Amino acid sequence: MEQLTWVADQLVMSSGWELIALVLALAYLMLAAHQRQWCWLAAAVSCTIYALIFWQAKLYMESLLQVIYIALAGYGWWQWQHKDDAAQSTGFKFSWRWHLRQWLWLTPLAIAIALALQQFTDADAVWLDTFTTCFSLLATWLIAQKAFETWWYWLIIDTAYVYLYWSKGFVATALLFVLYVVLVIYAMYRWRRDQHTELVTES
Repeated sequence: MEQLTWVADQLVMSSGWELIALVLALAYLMLAAHQRQWCWLAAAVSCTIYALIFWQAKLYMESLLQVIYIALAGYGWWQWQHKDDAAQSTGFKFSWRWHLRQWLWLTPLAIAIALALQQFTDADAVWLDTFTTCFSLLATWLIAQKAFETWWYWLIIDTAYVYLYWSKGFVATALLFVLYVVLVIYAMYRWRRDQHTELVTES
């Protein structure tokens, strides 16, 4: 009971801007699960708010990630609107070899960035912050392609974010990512069901 009371107190203490960003981030994932193009607008506004919040918390890579997310939201909007052929496919698009190639260059890049941040800045939680940032960009690009494997990335990344945000005192956002993990599983179900419906319709 005391733990629940503490969580409730932390939610009340959360800034209004963090709560707005939380609601919009939640809307983004729900809309994405249902393949609605408006998910990208919700994402762009939410990321703008989070970029400012994370910069103040000295999570510089997370702040930079939000800025890149804004650009990717514009790309995702365009991709879903104009790439009708891609928009209809929700299956696996890339082989395990393709993913392995991405890991082979993303991992050393994340290590180099983390070492630089550790050496030259006062950034906090540099390793987890950097690795989640680098692989979140890959996962976001994959969702813009409507590649089903994006959800496997998000399942791992969002779980890591729960710990990161909770440890930094962003209780509302940490709880959001707990819900994200559940919604990622729901999105996997929805995309699979939509793919099955498309196959039945085509046959």
